Amino acid sequence: MESAKHAGDAAVAVSKAYGVETMFTLSGGHVFPLYDGAVHEGMRILDVRHEQSAVFAAEATARLTRTPGLAALTAGPGITNGISGVATAHFNGSPVVVMGGRAPRSRWGSGALQEMDHPPLLGPITKLSFTASGADSIGQDVEAAFRTAVAPHRGPVFLDFYMDDLFAPSPVHPVETQSPSPLEPDPESLATIARLLTEAERPVLVYGSDVWMDRAEEAARDFAENWRLPVIPNGQGRGILPAGHELLVTRARGLAFAEADLVVVIGTPLDFRLGYGWFGGKEGRPPAKVVHIADAPSQLATHTQPAASAAGDLSVVFWSLGTACGDAGLKPTTYSGWVSKLSEAAAAAIAGDADLLAADSDPIHPMRVYGELGKVLADDAVVIGDGGDFVSYAGKYVEPKQPGNWLDPGPYGCLGTGLGYSIAARLARPSSQVVLLLGDGAAGFSLMDVDSLVRHGLPVAMICGNNGIWGLEKHPMQLLYGYDVAAELQPQCRYDQVVTALGGGGELVTRPSEIGPALRRAFDSGVPYMVNIATDPQVAYPRTTTGI
Repeated sequence: MESAKHAGDAAVAVSKAYGVETMFTLSGGHVFPLYDGAVHEGMRILDVRHEQSAVFAAEATARLTRTPGLAALTAGPGITNGISGVATAHFNGSPVVVMGGRAPRSRWGSGALQEMDHPPLLGPITKLSFTASGADSIGQDVEAAFRTAVAPHRGPVFLDFYMDDLFAPSPVHPVETQSPSPLEPDPESLATIARLLTEAERPVLVYGSDVWMDRAEEAARDFAENWRLPVIPNGQGRGILPAGHELLVTRARGLAFAEADLVVVIGTPLDFRLGYGWFGGKEGRPPAKVVHIADAPSQLATHTQPAASAAGDLSVVFWSLGTACGDAGLKPTTYSGWVSKLSEAAAAAIAGDADLLAADSDPIHPMRVYGELGKVLADDAVVIGDGGDFVSYAGKYVEPKQPGNWLDPGPYGCLGTGLGYSIAARLARPSSQVVLLLGDGAAGFSLMDVDSLVRHGLPVAMICGNNGIWGLEKHPMQLLYGYDVAAELQPQCRYDQVVTALGGGGELVTRPSEIGPALRRAFDSGVPYMVNIATDPQVAYPRTTTGI
């Protein structure tokens, strides 16, 4: 017998109106009415083994589908366990709504189980953090949460519900979802940027995650191709220009940033990944001029003074900037020599990698893993990185062929995202390969959620680069002090047997010749399957930034 309408029904109905198809959660009594509402509304409930994975799955859903993600967390420790996921969504600009349980209003202040005032904890890492005002208004409050999450600049919103409010009757709240009105960029700012492009001899475009999240990938590709501008992507900007594109010069990144006289950064912060916005200045050259373009004024850099900046809907920015470039007299052939130089450097770097990508060394060089992976990856594969050195190699040697198919933790650098991201990726892309690249350190954060993959029938190929150390810490400590501490893990630890014990499959690989066949078995298995590869702990990724 169907239960009467209650506030949980109202909350879920509004969520569905905003495009939510799945509620990610770990079971808790404070949020039972949300589950009941999901049953009534036909929304999928996917339960995990740790609340962080629920929020990471909601965040990855938002990033892959560009619709809001939803996580429902029980009160107290359920919410505090999810905070790293909320922080990751905050730094990535992911539209996620986290609904939390809360001790009953009627018992508030009496010391009820898990009684805690959550919103002040979440306030610094959300766009909005609040407690729903009452059962009668829960529909309106949930709509406000989603409306805020999806408005540029996107980001997470937290709201919790008093338990007795959530169980109480609540009216149906009619929802008329509307996409936020596009923010028009300032024409004078775009004219200034166009003038800087006409004056430049060695410009570089940097495309970041917000280009994808703002649905501007086609406009971005057209702009680069129309004006023959070299591109270096980061984050989910990867794939906007597919692997092999003549204007994609990621492998000439060092040369491009060293010799550029103008760098136009679009849809990503001027943070440590981009040298805090400092380019050029090598071999006696003056520093490059920098242009920063974002989807909202709040995202424009304040720690440095760019030569120009603009904010607005990024598709509109690209279209309008293209018009401004034409008005300024820019010619597509202006940078042909510069583009050729970078293309040749990128091609030379790729050719120079061939030996290590095919290395037969024992122990296995981590680059050999990526040499073998490249042979079996489909064009529409979703590649997820969760780790340090091992995943840094992926960022360099795995070049997506389509936009929206790359997920890493982003600038917050939180380990443990991988299993939650994998759950979301398999739901969002049911017919694509889903590949999770794990460092052995990262595996320790969330590997228990293989159980969630198994229970919900979600096959994922997992590749663990197992060097038995915390590589990002061991090598720098040795450089600084001549020794290291707290940097050792078990050599060749059998993480694959953990996966097998949880109902998946897996194997340990210790010889280079075994990698390719093992990867094919993983993709063909139809279950969560780990290829646990013992790699050389003496090989450190040649890092150029520490993030400090």
